[in-house]
Amino acid sequence: MKKVEEIEKELKENKLNNLYLLYGEETFLLENCLKKIKKMFGECIKGINYVMLDETNIDSLISNIETPAFGYERKLIIARNTGLFKPEGKKKNSGISKIREEVNQYLKENMDVLKEGTILIFIEEEADSRIALLKTIDKLGEVCKFEFQKPIQISKRIKAICKSYGVTIDDSATMYFIECCGTNMQELVNEIRKLIEYTGKGGKISKAEVDLLCTKKMESIIFDLTDSIGKKSADSITILNNLLYAKEPIQKILITLYNHFKKLYFTKLAQNTNRNIAETLKLRPNQMFLVNKYSKQSQYFKEEELNDILQKLRNLDYQYKIGKIDIEVGLKTILCEYS
Repeated sequence: MKKVEEIEKELKENKLNNLYLLYGEETFLLENCLKKIKKMFGECIKGINYVMLDETNIDSLISNIETPAFGYERKLIIARNTGLFKPEGKKKNSGISKIREEVNQYLKENMDVLKEGTILIFIEEEADSRIALLKTIDKLGEVCKFEFQKPIQISKRIKAICKSYGVTIDDSATMYFIECCGTNMQELVNEIRKLIEYTGKGGKISKAEVDLLCTKKMESIIFDLTDSIGKKSADSITILNNLLYAKEPIQKILITLYNHFKKLYFTKLAQNTNRNIAETLKLRPNQMFLVNKYSKQSQYFKEEELNDILQKLRNLDYQYKIGKIDIEVGLKTILCEYS
């Protein structure tokens, strides 16, 4: 199985395989690779040298491979979300299972047919690595899982984008940008373009520009709000008002704040019992930078205080649901009490 960077390098070097399985949640990078493959392939005439398949017509895959691309040297077949790579589950889909077996056997015996003039690409949201078809593609072609990138990988990509426009951004500003805007590459590219346009060629992006122009993730704003509570600052009310002004639903703010304090509480418990914080919080590989943030912020609060805040937030939710309190008034009262 290839890494994303390996696939990107091969495509940059104009190395094109005849068989691919590209899948995963980082769809921005996946679609970028697909665009490069299509560009390398050349002119695409739908129905002649370019065929798109999905779960509804994947049973025609083999016949499409064997049908010549009349007037063209080769054919591009993109099979998207076919269901061929999903786990079987308790109830097996006999139709899909049969097609999967047929395709698997065909590829094993007829790769020479593909190499004569067909590029076959499977695009999936998820894929079970135990499936025989996946193992066959991995052996005969290229399999790549597009996972959300880790901060250090994202940082390299963001710097490369900035450099291509003649703009610089240092390590601390890059990491701050990622902390504020998340790890979704599509969203990050949209945000960095705003910063590049604002800064201009020869300019430098700093934390100030990120604060000025970027649309921060709710989670990042909640970190700021919690910081103000921990530092006993009245800014917590201002931050809440800004969220409300931005039309963020008050119920969503309450839920996000509750989940944030719950993670701080779990962080505190992990610290007190020498447990691994990342494992306790069930952080994904692209979220490991949050360990330091939660650890640092948890120092503002005692374990009993965090537990008390969680109880008050739960009680506010209950009192609001039975109509005894206005949720905004109740949340501001809690923030004032601890700020």
